Amino acid sequence: MPLRALLLRRWSVRPTRGFATVADRARVPQTVIEKVVQKYAVGLPKDKVVKAGDYVMIRPEHVMTHDNTGPVITKFKSIGASRIHNPKQVVFTLDHDVQNKTEKNLKKYATIEAFARVHGIDFYPAGRGIGHQVLVEEGYAFPHTLTVASDSHSNMYGGVGCVGTPIVRTDGAALWATGQTWWQVPRMIKVEFKGRLAPGVSGKDVIVALCGSFNKDEVLNAALEFTGEGVSYLSIDERLTIANMTTEWGALVGVFPVDDVTLDWYERTLKRLELRTFASPASASIPPPPEHPRINRTRLDALRAANLRSDPDAQYASHLIFDLSTLVPYVSGPNSVKVANPLPKLEEAKIPINKAYLLSCTNARASDIAAAAAVIKGRKVAPNVQFYVAPASTQVQRDAEQSGDWDVLIAAGAKALPAGCGPCIGLGIGLLEEGEVGISATNRNYKGRMGHPLAQAYLASPAVVAASALKGYIAGPDSVDPSLLPPAGAPTFSIVSTPPSPVTAAPQREPVLPGFPGTFAGTLLFAPQDNLNTDGIYPGKYTYQDDITLARQAEVVMENYDPAFAALVASLRATAPAHDADAEVKRGVVLVAGYNFGTGSSREQAATALKSAGVPIVVAGSFGDIFKRNAINNGLVCVESPELVAELTERYAKDGKRGAGGKDGELTVNKGLSAEVKVVDGALKVTFEGGETKTYTIQPVGASVQELWLCGGLEGYVLKAIQAEEH
Repeated sequence: MPLRALLLRRWSVRPTRGFATVADRARVPQTVIEKVVQKYAVGLPKDKVVKAGDYVMIRPEHVMTHDNTGPVITKFKSIGASRIHNPKQVVFTLDHDVQNKTEKNLKKYATIEAFARVHGIDFYPAGRGIGHQVLVEEGYAFPHTLTVASDSHSNMYGGVGCVGTPIVRTDGAALWATGQTWWQVPRMIKVEFKGRLAPGVSGKDVIVALCGSFNKDEVLNAALEFTGEGVSYLSIDERLTIANMTTEWGALVGVFPVDDVTLDWYERTLKRLELRTFASPASASIPPPPEHPRINRTRLDALRAANLRSDPDAQYASHLIFDLSTLVPYVSGPNSVKVANPLPKLEEAKIPINKAYLLSCTNARASDIAAAAAVIKGRKVAPNVQFYVAPASTQVQRDAEQSGDWDVLIAAGAKALPAGCGPCIGLGIGLLEEGEVGISATNRNYKGRMGHPLAQAYLASPAVVAASALKGYIAGPDSVDPSLLPPAGAPTFSIVSTPPSPVTAAPQREPVLPGFPGTFAGTLLFAPQDNLNTDGIYPGKYTYQDDITLARQAEVVMENYDPAFAALVASLRATAPAHDADAEVKRGVVLVAGYNFGTGSSREQAATALKSAGVPIVVAGSFGDIFKRNAINNGLVCVESPELVAELTERYAKDGKRGAGGKDGELTVNKGLSAEVKVVDGALKVTFEGGETKTYTIQPVGASVQELWLCGGLEGYVLKAIQAEEH
């Protein structure tokens, strides 16, 4: 269904979610992910079967926000909403800036808690744990449900068979107010695991190797379904790690099957929860303990009785095969998840480190702490290394303390941090300083994310991080027997692409809405860089400064990529005409970048900062989906033109390749080019030096995006809908 048709539906409609309708309609093959989305789609035409590529309105089981709840509250109020549509759908978890004890941050946290209490929202305070871990522990992320969060690592829920996907802050406000938002179902990709991991190889090594092996955007903006014999040998903790980092791999969803491993894990979790507030099990003499509201016997029995699986003839865009038995420990970096090397290769180089980190939602569960403790027990952290540890949650810390693993790390010299994101997001103590090298069990090693832009960060498993902290350089545990590992070459992997189904009809041309500019024009700036991530566009250190103005956002935009970018754009704006005689032309700087522009976190400031700086349109080879969603929701136009990117790369990038700046060493190329982007006609004209012009074909901007632009974004659109409902 076109997005415009969905947006024009009344947001107040409350159709019944039909959990039983999937099996009743005429059978159309679906993947398990499509089946789950079908359950949570609302307002579908009769007999509509959800498939990849469809725009659907979804009413997810739960929506989580964390430290970004403050700005969502502001958006919620600004659109005229006063009542949470379904308080039980909403969850608040404070986890990002928990080390910050300033009056300003504590006031922010208190405001969020007060809002939760007033509206009856489930609230988890700072120190309880990282939101994603809490959602798994407390059953908000549950098999065969759809749960979203205003954070890019919502993919992690796929480790327990939950379809988790990120939304952005504006979506959060819309969900609070209406219970629903829009989503385009991603293309489906099957990832098949063969074989079994060798001793000493972990789930973290799997996803690090996947990011490095399939590093040409093979899974960009896709929904991944993990299958194959190898899955059954992976623990839930390993699955959570792999699903978590499908975000860095470029995917929007990463789901494991609900199998015996999953069900056994929930049985153990259920027993733990039954004893959480009681000293002894239930007996004939005392009543049974109260049921957990989300993880309980009734729900687990229902899951066993109706376990969803993909249809044998379900369609996938491609099929990736990865042989786990050929994998050795892997390390990612420096400063890119797309660069990964076998640990033996890096061990030979003896790369010295200054800091080591065992924390984050990726690898700070009890099994991860146990793996590190097994390596480090009875030894001391190297004198030149600072080793920081933080549990994923207070429950994890209790488990680690009871097992003795936590005390092993502290006795070895590790520095304990509270349960929360901390250094992973570049907040609090322990950040990388200029020139330092760090190795971390976290999920991202983008330049500048964990500290100074001139530091280097590597990613590895908890065992490798602990061994490196002991030895002072990147190294593996002494306990791993090299004779039990496969050869240290590249693991065995392959990919089979499925040809797309033939197009049955050309899409209808949508009209130009009154007031929408048909042309965006201005000076063309070229950033010759693929995978320019949200940390590069808008640094993490500003992300949770809720009172930062749009003008200030404009001053720091692209700071981690090119510190001179903001001043360059400001100078171009100062010399450009303030208004165009033609009302149908929107003037500003036209930014052109490489592929997967805006990959990374869900921070919407990456879009609003560019727009505030005077960049009304971005042209790229492709976009990270979450950035594109933020852009659409905030009125920043995005168009794709691989042909223009290739042309500019050949003419202006160093050595004709993206990744090393321009031919003169500049990070942002400014050669006095101009661009006219006719976004409705589907034509992009560039005027090069000497007056030469070339025109490139682009996909026209449809009426749905036009309408959001005219409303100032999704926030304005929801306000319009609420006002229309009131009248």
